[in-house]
Amino acid sequence: MRIVGIIQARMGSTRLPGKVLRDLGGRSVLGWVVRAARESRALDDLVVATTTQAADDAVAAECDRLGVACHRGPVDDVLTRFMDALAGREAETEAGAVMRFTADCPLLDPVVIREAALVFRAVPGLDYLSTSLARTLPRGLDVEIVGRAALERADAEATGFHRAHVTSYVYAHPGESRLLGLAYQPAADDLRVTLDTDDDWRLIARVVEELGDVCVPVRTLVGWLRARPEVCELNSHVRQKELQDA
Repeated sequence: MRIVGIIQARMGSTRLPGKVLRDLGGRSVLGWVVRAARESRALDDLVVATTTQAADDAVAAECDRLGVACHRGPVDDVLTRFMDALAGREAETEAGAVMRFTADCPLLDPVVIREAALVFRAVPGLDYLSTSLARTLPRGLDVEIVGRAALERADAEATGFHRAHVTSYVYAHPGESRLLGLAYQPAADDLRVTLDTDDDWRLIARVVEELGDVCVPVRTLVGWLRARPEVCELNSHVRQKELQDA
């Protein structure tokens, strides 16, 4: 099955504007996500989906620098942006699934990405796979894959905030869809390594300062954080927005 990776990225952010192009250890936050996706060796294609707003000219320029394809579409209707990006990247063999990334998760583990793709390809008729259906990974390391048919159904039926979150309609209205959750032990879902606030930035910058400009395996990262509760406390108070508010 052909899996296309799509990274949603834009400069606009209510809590931390411009976060996707912040310099993190010598490369942009977006560059970290692109590298993790590429190092997974699990994807047949990769594209960044940004917006048509002038502020996102900088995102398009960074995509050129990174040598990754870029599609520009609506600001709030991210589902349409994904569908158009997918249509624009079709090869002779139509994509069977999309792996969705957000550009504010620089510490993704390529091994988790690869494992998710392997499982999705191995289970016939699977429509959606995610590590967050029953989250055990730190927030910011989750991976999700949605089958083409399920994504097309969401595009035809989803309204409101579901169009901003691309895949939420699929797991909120599964119907006859087959969903599968991946779990990792020991659970570390209390940890947060996604980038949404200045305090998130302080934690992530500390990780990179100590562990370097490399993709860090989940177990190594979790072990490092567990040994440093003072680092975990930097953003332990940050609460993720609800779907309808994000």
